[in-house]
Amino acid sequence: MSALDLDIPTATVFEPLLTPCRYKGAYGGRGSGKSHFFAEMLVEQAVMRPGLRAVCVREVQKSLKESAKKLIEDKIKALGVSHLFEVLTSEIRTPGNGLIIFQGLKDHTSESIKSLEGFDICWVEEGQAITEKSWKMLRPTIRAEGSEIWVSWNPRRKIDPVDQFFRQERRNNAISVKANWSENPWFPDVLEDDRKDDKATDPDGYPHVWEGDYVTVIKGAYYAEALKEARKQKRIGFVPKDPNLRVWAFWDIGGPGKKADAMTVVLAQFVEQQINVLDYIEGQGQVLGYYTNELRDRGWGKAYCVVPHDAAQTHADNPTGMDFEAQLQQAGFNTEKVHSPPGIVMQRIATTRKLFPRIWINENEHTEALLSALGWYHEKWDEERDVGLGPDHDWSSHAADAFGLMCIRYEPPQEAIAMDVPEDAGFV
Repeated sequence: MSALDLDIPTATVFEPLLTPCRYKGAYGGRGSGKSHFFAEMLVEQAVMRPGLRAVCVREVQKSLKESAKKLIEDKIKALGVSHLFEVLTSEIRTPGNGLIIFQGLKDHTSESIKSLEGFDICWVEEGQAITEKSWKMLRPTIRAEGSEIWVSWNPRRKIDPVDQFFRQERRNNAISVKANWSENPWFPDVLEDDRKDDKATDPDGYPHVWEGDYVTVIKGAYYAEALKEARKQKRIGFVPKDPNLRVWAFWDIGGPGKKADAMTVVLAQFVEQQINVLDYIEGQGQVLGYYTNELRDRGWGKAYCVVPHDAAQTHADNPTGMDFEAQLQQAGFNTEKVHSPPGIVMQRIATTRKLFPRIWINENEHTEALLSALGWYHEKWDEERDVGLGPDHDWSSHAADAFGLMCIRYEPPQEAIAMDVPEDAGFV
């Protein structure tokens, strides 16, 4: 059977992806048909290339219900080629003893992922959630001659590994297209009703969900309304540094290991009743020297560092044997440690909400990541019991914690105390 026999109509926006290329990406919002396009192309490739081996991956896959397996099965039926495929519980057998399997990248190690070396196609679903570790492991693993890696994603942050790879680095062996509902000739009426409803009821989340924009705020985020009001009042924009005032650096501590949490630093000044956020640093898996060098390179070499209570701990991967605060001091920075009493997380959130009306944020290429995290930071919810479980510890929480530490530490300047002085007190 040839490709013409399959008669697969393709939306114009996806036509550049029909050309052979090592990396192919499609990004955009809901209803664009990204997943449908890749599922159809995978079935077509399996028919055209007997013996093809393909793997569909995502960062976390707790069950096959979360994978693209059902969608691919539906495409096999819709294209009238069910007699060429054998659908099993955990995999799909393709013509010529080929195979399509489904896996979660988080479950792999550098050794176990080698089992994918002979695969011809890898389709990465929900690419915005792929970690740097997973992306670096996956790329050299799919190494068969003529192999391709396909990625579909709804953009979240510019610094997400997949987004950086396709949209920031612009490699010669990579093609990507932006596809939204408006480019989908088969956009269903039921989704059109949902789209219009979201545009009316969730104007802040709509650009990300439907238009494929980066995250600014999500519905239910702790600081969603505060950020919206800050935008409205033009408190997010250019904020200059006052050369006469102290610059503070507020830290949330990660670690140097590959599996460590992100390290974040919020740079700010307290200007009378106002808090001015000037800059932001974030990294993962780097030693402390990376961040102190970054501070100096950006002109913050004299910043006064405020660290959380866990700065007294010595990380297992730290060869110096010194705790975090001591290392900062050895690097020439003055430090202060803030005690964390029980309930400090919710206290940070409450204090940050209270102080947000006096916070100004300098908007630049660095603080964009901070703003994105603040707009995402939200409560984890138990759907079955319908109860909140406190802040969700995800990619946004590290930036939010450093930002919250800033608010906990802030002390407004003391008001001048008026003194009653007798008129004849003798002052001249």
